[in-house]
Amino acid sequence: MSLIDVHAHCFPRADCFSPDFVRQAERARGAKVDLITDYRSYWEQAPADTRVIVFGGKAKRSGLWVDDADVKQLVGEFPNRMIGFMSLDLSQPGWMDELLAGHENYGLRGVKLMPMYADFFPNDRKFDEFWRYVSRHQLPVVLHTGTTFISQAPLACTLPILIDDVAIRFPEARIWMAHLGHPYEGETVAVIRKHANVYSDISALVYRPWQLFHSLMLVQEYGVWDKLLFGTDFPFTTANETLSGLRSLCEIRIDRFQIPSDRIEELIQRDALALLGLNQD
Repeated sequence: MSLIDVHAHCFPRADCFSPDFVRQAERARGAKVDLITDYRSYWEQAPADTRVIVFGGKAKRSGLWVDDADVKQLVGEFPNRMIGFMSLDLSQPGWMDELLAGHENYGLRGVKLMPMYADFFPNDRKFDEFWRYVSRHQLPVVLHTGTTFISQAPLACTLPILIDDVAIRFPEARIWMAHLGHPYEGETVAVIRKHANVYSDISALVYRPWQLFHSLMLVQEYGVWDKLLFGTDFPFTTANETLSGLRSLCEIRIDRFQIPSDRIEELIQRDALALLGLNQD
């Protein structure tokens, strides 16, 4: 079984970001982060059989915009190792045209939304056309959920509980929330337990091991290990760093509480592409 990384970025050039976005990105890990994605470096720091879901990002409010053509080009360089998703900023006019182009012209197989960065509520009924389209065409949707380093991005748009409303009205939509919705992990756990087609990835969390340990204990107590997907958030972390960080959590024991190593290995080996309907050629 290949390692499936469901959360990696295509940031091909410096002009994808505003200077303000780059400056604020230093908050992500407390130091400067090179945001330009070099996939030669990615493959060097990942198991040889790794496959990646890759997307750019679109959020005018926060100063991030990656054209879907760049994602298509990147996937074309690694067609057997990458699955490309388009990105949409639903706060901007023309998103339906971009959705159609990404799906029909570029052959991209899912959608990345950044509600907080772009300042829109994913459960707003004016976006029902979007959710009907992705449900009808079986395009999985990944949403950034949880905190951010961008000061102008409203947290109210990112709460995992908003996805409960979406999933109630569009139960066929395959959705996953990024980053376990941190620091709202309890909401994320509650939502993924309720809905058969809603998942969460654990990307960009291993460099906060204390928080991740407690989050995964919630996962353990609610019995939702099967709803977690492996992800890195490259370039913020690498596959090997994420693997090492996850496995090291099993060394922690607090009183009678410990993360089972077999659950971590199941997470690492999970066939996320099958769960998301992406394993067909």
